Amino acid sequence: MSAPESRHPSSARSVAQSRPSGEQGVLGALRTLYKRRWTAVTVFVIVSVSAAVVMLAETPLYEAHAKILIEKESSNVISFKEAFEQNEVADDYYHTQYRIMESRTLAKRALDSGNLWIEPAPPRPRIGWLAAVPTTLNTITDRVKGAMGLTQLADARDVPTATAAESARIDDFLRRLVVAPISSTRLVELKYRSTDPQFAAKAVNTLARAYIDQNLEVKFLASKEASDWLSARLTEQRGRVEAAEAAIQRYREQNAAVSLDDRQNIVVQKLTDLNAAVTRAKTERIQKESLYNQIAQAGTNFEALGSMPQILGDRFVQEQKAQIAELQQERVQRSGKLGPNHPDMVKLSLAIQTADARLQNEIGKVVESVKNDYLSAKTQEQSLSRALEAQKQEALALNATAIEYSALQRDAASTQQVFDALMQRTKETGISGELKTSNIRIVDPAEVPQTPATLGVRSGLTRAALYGLFGAIIICFLIDSLDNRINTPDDLAEHLDLRYLGMVPAVFEKRPKNPLITTSVQPAFVEAFRTLGTNIALTSTEAGARSLVVASTGPEEGKTLVASNIAIALAQSGRRVLLVDADLRRPRQHDVFGFPQAPGLSDALLGHSKMSEALNASAVPNLWVLTAGGRQTQPVELLGSARFRELLAAVNAHFDWIIIDTPPVMPVTDPVVAAHAATAVLFVIGSDMVSRLAAQRAISQLRLSKANMIGAVLNRVDLKHHPLYYSSDYRKRYSSYYKAAS
Repeated sequence: MSAPESRHPSSARSVAQSRPSGEQGVLGALRTLYKRRWTAVTVFVIVSVSAAVVMLAETPLYEAHAKILIEKESSNVISFKEAFEQNEVADDYYHTQYRIMESRTLAKRALDSGNLWIEPAPPRPRIGWLAAVPTTLNTITDRVKGAMGLTQLADARDVPTATAAESARIDDFLRRLVVAPISSTRLVELKYRSTDPQFAAKAVNTLARAYIDQNLEVKFLASKEASDWLSARLTEQRGRVEAAEAAIQRYREQNAAVSLDDRQNIVVQKLTDLNAAVTRAKTERIQKESLYNQIAQAGTNFEALGSMPQILGDRFVQEQKAQIAELQQERVQRSGKLGPNHPDMVKLSLAIQTADARLQNEIGKVVESVKNDYLSAKTQEQSLSRALEAQKQEALALNATAIEYSALQRDAASTQQVFDALMQRTKETGISGELKTSNIRIVDPAEVPQTPATLGVRSGLTRAALYGLFGAIIICFLIDSLDNRINTPDDLAEHLDLRYLGMVPAVFEKRPKNPLITTSVQPAFVEAFRTLGTNIALTSTEAGARSLVVASTGPEEGKTLVASNIAIALAQSGRRVLLVDADLRRPRQHDVFGFPQAPGLSDALLGHSKMSEALNASAVPNLWVLTAGGRQTQPVELLGSARFRELLAAVNAHFDWIIIDTPPVMPVTDPVVAAHAATAVLFVIGSDMVSRLAAQRAISQLRLSKANMIGAVLNRVDLKHHPLYYSSDYRKRYSSYYKAAS
C-alpha cells in the first residue's frame, strides 16, 4: 500500500498553487459575482428601486453660500499684557467663533431679526404619488425614537425663553446650517439649505449680519461695563487721595515737620562726616598703638630702641651716636700710647659717658613722645566715637519721626498714581466704547442659488443605480464568505487537503435515472469519466490488482454513479474491472445495471452462494458486477471480517481493478472498515452539497483507518447555469470538441 495522501500535503495543494495570482484575485472575484448573479440582480433591483424612490420623493433643496472673514483681535478693556500671545490662542479663538455661529442663541437672534420663523412651504416632489414617502419615513423614525426614549433630546437643549414650537424651528434651522472653515485661511463659509432659494440666501445673510451685530454688541457691553466699573472705582480713589493728603498735613502740624526733609538731610550729612572722622581717628590710633607696642616691647634695651625708625630718624640721636663713635675711636688710638689712668684717657672716658647719657636721655624723650602721641590718638578716637553715637541717636530720633511721615507720603503717592491711571483709562474706555468697530466682515454675501444642490432626476437615478451595484456586490461577497460548502476544485486542496482528480458535470439533458457513459448523455459527462479513469490509473503506482473504495460524506452526492462510470471507463480502456456493491444497507448497483440484487456480496461472504454464482457479466466488455446480495442487519461485521479480505485477495488474481461502492461515511462506519481492507480510497464531493466541516470530519475518519486517500472528484457540477464560474477548469467549447470527437 502506498503512503497516505495526508503525508504529502504539498501535492494535495498543487492545483491551488498552480493557479495564476490574477485568478485568485480579480478573476476569482468575477467568478464569485457570476455565480451569485441572480442574487446580485435581485439585490440590485431592490436597492436601486428603493434608493430611486427615496431620492425622487425628496423635494429639491437649494444651498446658499456666504463667506465671512474673522480677524484676530484681543481685548482692549484693560492695558495689562495678556498671559498668552494671540498666535498661541488663535486655534481656541477660531473654534470658539465656529461654535458661536452654531449656537441656538445666535440662531434665535437671526430668526427674529430676519423674520425667518416661517419657512416657505416646499413645492411638490418630482413625482407626485411619492409625496407620502418622506412623511411615512419620518413617522417611522419618530416612532423608533419614541420607543428608544430619544424624543426629549431636542427639548432638553431648548433655550429657557423658547416655546416648544420655537425650539423645534431652531433645531430645524441649525440642521440646515453648515459652518465650514476654509483650510489655511481666516475665512469661514456659511451654508444653508432650503426648498426656497431666496429664503436660503436670506437666511445665510441674516445669520452673518446677526453674528457681526452680536459681536459688536458684546464689545459695546464690555466697554460700557468697564466704563461704569472704572467710574465707580475713580470716585472711590478720589476720596482716598483726599484722605491721604489730609493725613500728611495733620502729621506735619502735630510734629512740626514742615522742613523735615531738609533737617533730615543735615543730620544725615553730619552723621556721615562724623563716621568718616571716627574712621580716620581709629586708623591713626591703630598706627600709633602699633608703634607704641613695639617701643614698649623693647623696654630698656637701648640697642633695640636705637634700631626703630622713629629713633633712627631723630637727628640729635644720630649726632650723639656719631660723637660717641668718634670719642671711642680716639680712645682706641691713644690707648696704645697712654695708659688708662692718663689724664687724657680719663678725660676721653668721661666725655664718652657724658655723650652716652645724653643719647639715652634723648631716646627716652622719643619713647615718651610716641607714647603721648598714642594716648592722644586714643583720646581723639574716643571723643569722636562718643560724638558719632550722639549723632546716631539724633538721627534715629529723627527717623522715628519721619517713618510715619514717609509712610503717609508713599501712601499718598501710590493713591495718586492709581487715581491718575484710573482717570486715563476711564477716558480711553469712554472713547473706545463710542467707536463701533468689528474684526468680522462679510467677504462674499450669499446670492440666490439658481440650481438645486440636491441631485436631479438623472443624477438621482444614477446614484440609485450605484447604490444598487455596491449593495449587490457586498451582499454577493457576504453570502459567498458565509457559504462553507465545497464547490470548486480549489476547495478540495485548500480545505480538505486532497488531490483534485476530476470534475463531473451534472446531467440535465432528458434527466436519465442512472446516467452512464454508455448511454446517451452529454459528451462532457462521458469525457469527464474517461479523464477521471485515466487520472486514477496514473495516480496509483502499485503493481498488480488494485482495489479502490468510492466513498462520500453523505447521501445523494452521486458516489454510486461515480463508482459505476469509473468502472465502465476503466473497462473501456481494456482493463478487467470488478464493480462491488458494498453498500449493504441501501444497494443500488443492481438497479443501475439491471441485475438481480441476490445472490451477491453478502451471500458470498456468508457462504450462501459461490463467488462464481454471484458475479454478473455486464454489457460492457471487461466489466463484471458483484451486487450487494440479500439485506443484512450487521453489515459492518461482514465488511470487517477476514472473509471479506480473503475475497478481495481471491479476486485480485482475476481482475486489474476492483471498484468498491460503499455507503456514506458520516451516517455509518461501513466505508471506514472497507477502506482499511482496500488499497486506495476515492472521495466523492457533491458540488454545493456538503459543508467543509462535514467533509473534513468524514476524511478524518477515513484517515484514522490508515486509508490511502488518492484524491477527490467534484461531482454534479452545474456547468449549465454556472459555466463561467468553473471556466478555469471547463470551457463551453470543450463540449463541441467532445461531441465532434465522439
